[in-house]
Amino acid sequence: MNFNKNISIAEKNISTCGSTFIIAEAGVNHNGNMNIAKEMIDIAVEAGVDAVKFQSFKTDKLILKNIEKAPYQKDTTNSAETQYEMLKKLEMKKEQTGELIEYCKKKNIIFLSTPFEKESLDDLCELGVPAFKIAATDLTNIQFLRQVAKKGKPIILSAGMCYLEEVRRALEAIYSFNKDVVLLQCTANYPIQNSEANINVIKTFHEEFDILVGYSDHSQGVGASPYAVAVGAKVIEKHFTLDKNMEGPDHRASVTPEELKQLVIDVRRVEEYLGDGIKMPSISEQMTRKSLQKCLVASSDILVGERFSADNIVAKRTDGAGIPAVYYDDIINKVAKREYHSDQIIQLD
Repeated sequence: MNFNKNISIAEKNISTCGSTFIIAEAGVNHNGNMNIAKEMIDIAVEAGVDAVKFQSFKTDKLILKNIEKAPYQKDTTNSAETQYEMLKKLEMKKEQTGELIEYCKKKNIIFLSTPFEKESLDDLCELGVPAFKIAATDLTNIQFLRQVAKKGKPIILSAGMCYLEEVRRALEAIYSFNKDVVLLQCTANYPIQNSEANINVIKTFHEEFDILVGYSDHSQGVGASPYAVAVGAKVIEKHFTLDKNMEGPDHRASVTPEELKQLVIDVRRVEEYLGDGIKMPSISEQMTRKSLQKCLVASSDILVGERFSADNIVAKRTDGAGIPAVYYDDIINKVAKREYHSDQIIQLD
């Protein structure tokens, strides 16, 4: 497989050498309230992320009515209600999604959403979303992955709760129809322990699939995201909330508005630290190099016709004048064409 290494989402570019694409995951933390959803968009804009993401699902198409909640959902919501009942309250209609898309356009931020079934996928496509984020819950849903891939839009695919072979099967299902894919390492619990982050999987994904990689971060606080960038993540996704104490399944595992701002600051700082990977003196090093690196000088008087040797040349700081000491082996045994006095800078005619 040879996935594309340069992907455009709206006006933003994701590539191996570009800046990290940061997604603020609003998810269902709007609690079904459009005012909260819009306030979350405002917070994402203020934090300086690239995109804000919601979730799109029709509960009747997503889940059977008698399914229990996941363990973390029981801890954060009414344990007596079913997963169906919980999700039904968080469902967003197509018209509401369209309203949020328009709001994002006014605020100059990219709107993304995760479709969880085909009808919501079709709705998002009709509404003109520029890319699809696919949740870890659907990485093994081969039929759905093909439906998404055939839409021809970039795919950001979370790989939580799965084995490497399942990731391979998912990518193979997509590859025939779509090569614009970013694969995210993810540990699908809310929140995770530090030992569960496993950001080195990012390296594994890159080596195994030669694909753009990223990290969907469920660690606490700013957490693992900046470190994920340091090992090659080109997309970062992080849940955020207005208040961790709000009712709902994901609030406790989400970052606050201030933490979201700090995450962006930290990621951008890591990018500065990483640089471009080209080894050469920086601008600030140029004068330091001139002052501190050594060049070759005569360690004793040298006569015309005498050969340069370890006995008559040495390296000293010369303020950048002369032959850099790195070329010592090139000078040894050459014949001096002029006379040198001790400490005189060696020159080749």
